[in-house]
Amino acid sequence: MTNIQALIADGGQITLRAADPVECAAAAADQHNTPEMLGRRKGQTLTALIKQLDWAPGRYRETGDSVDEAHSAGG
Repeated sequence: MTNIQALIADGGQITLRAADPVECAAAAADQHNTPEMLGRRKGQTLTALIKQLDWAPGRYRETGDSVDEAHSAGG
């Protein structure tokens, strides 16, 4: 969870919550951007969702690319 740890150490946060129509959404955000919003897939464990979320901040810092599955695909 090195990217999540770095994000939080730099004042960022992660959020896990229900976001209708998504049963479980996860987001990583810093003070200015939300580089990733994911919807938990059917059968996906919470641990797997958090590991997937950990990947986002590092990729965002390197490429500037973000992912918004929670809004675009409905999870």
